[in-house]
Amino acid sequence: MDVRVVLNFAVLTRGLSLLLQALLNSAIPDHEADAFRPPRLEEPLYLDPMVEWCFGGLSHWDAEHFLFIAERGYLALFLLSVVALHALSRAVLQDRRLALLSSLLYCLTPANVFMTAGYSESLFAALTFGGLFLLEKGFTFRACLALGIATAARSNGLVNVGFLLYLPSLRALSRIRAYRTGGGAATTGHGRALRYTWVVARLLLTSLLGTALIALPFVAFQYYGYRTFCTPSISLERVAPALVSLAERKGYRMPDENGLPPLWCMRPLPLLYSHIQEVYWDVGFLRYFELKQAPNFLLALPMAGLGVAAAYAYYQANPDMCHRLGLWEGAGGRLDKPTPGFFNPKVFVYVVHSTVLLVFGTLCMHVQVLTRFMASSSPVPFWISAHLLLLNEPLLHRRKTTVPNVSLRPLHNPVSALLPHWRTCSPTTQCILGYFLSYWVLGLALHCNFLPWT
Repeated sequence: MDVRVVLNFAVLTRGLSLLLQALLNSAIPDHEADAFRPPRLEEPLYLDPMVEWCFGGLSHWDAEHFLFIAERGYLALFLLSVVALHALSRAVLQDRRLALLSSLLYCLTPANVFMTAGYSESLFAALTFGGLFLLEKGFTFRACLALGIATAARSNGLVNVGFLLYLPSLRALSRIRAYRTGGGAATTGHGRALRYTWVVARLLLTSLLGTALIALPFVAFQYYGYRTFCTPSISLERVAPALVSLAERKGYRMPDENGLPPLWCMRPLPLLYSHIQEVYWDVGFLRYFELKQAPNFLLALPMAGLGVAAAYAYYQANPDMCHRLGLWEGAGGRLDKPTPGFFNPKVFVYVVHSTVLLVFGTLCMHVQVLTRFMASSSPVPFWISAHLLLLNEPLLHRRKTTVPNVSLRPLHNPVSALLPHWRTCSPTTQCILGYFLSYWVLGLALHCNFLPWT
């Protein structure tokens, strides 16, 4: 039933997104941005003008790149990511209400426009959340397969290797503790040593093979880039003139067997991705810390605030467990009997992952990208938001409230029930929902008209 509520709300928010972007794209003239706009080489078909009117607002900025790739088959799927997030939340949080509210908030994600447009965020989120759910359930090979495909969609999927190293280690330590306390002849002496050895060997083998599977798409792409630009087998005469002209205007480099290889090919580790980040996007440590970038830091501030709040609240609630990295239990034995909710010991690795993304995104990326970077990579922003709502919103704890016509029964959609009674909600609710909804709408209005957004 909870999944049906989440799916219904996801379909509703996607429909509203499509309707609003079409209206806003028609009402507001496009900004003349210095962005990638490939030439249209094909003759327009009969229905193309109608399709352009309905969905043209979602084909701007980076979507132009992805749609250019889409001619060879590139897809993104938001609804699947909603289902995957809900399943992962139920497995980790072990709290039905918190999982439901988190998934509903995800339907109003501040990165909404990127989850709807021709970007890779929805595909990446679906594969990441689905892969982590499979890993939580012990389906390691299938999890690594999903996480490997996620890395093929976005390179930051490499960070998910941390989950592969941590969660099986947690299970291995649990087995060793069970062997130590199990007693009996089969678990003593030589037999016990063999079991310990098997657990450790299995962990090492799983970690090695799983890491290779997750990293394989990234490595394959770097190899493809090296072969394409460093040892090219094509000349510019075989490329469409319109594309050559575009590359010359934009300063793009095209592979040419008659030209000299680029300088990055001579590096000890020739990574195309690092070269593009550095040269074309000016990405690097503290490079974005300039006064003129202050508005972009303000844009990223709410998402950064959620990340900091999650790490701080979790540490305050579980300082001893954080010091132990969640790998072994303390005096209370809470790993075996976890407390449901956001402070569950199972959440620890997700908070660490979210914090790593936050620090890296703030120090080494275009900081305004932090919103969609974290919203598509980590469930923590939605878990902490739902946790704060349940902690501070009285309406969510009453079946029949003192507010007329408000009845927040557990299986109903609490978000849609709160919105009509905005003025009676707590300040925390107004801040969180205000952030989600304002970015949800502003992103559509600005992105669809070639205006800069997160």
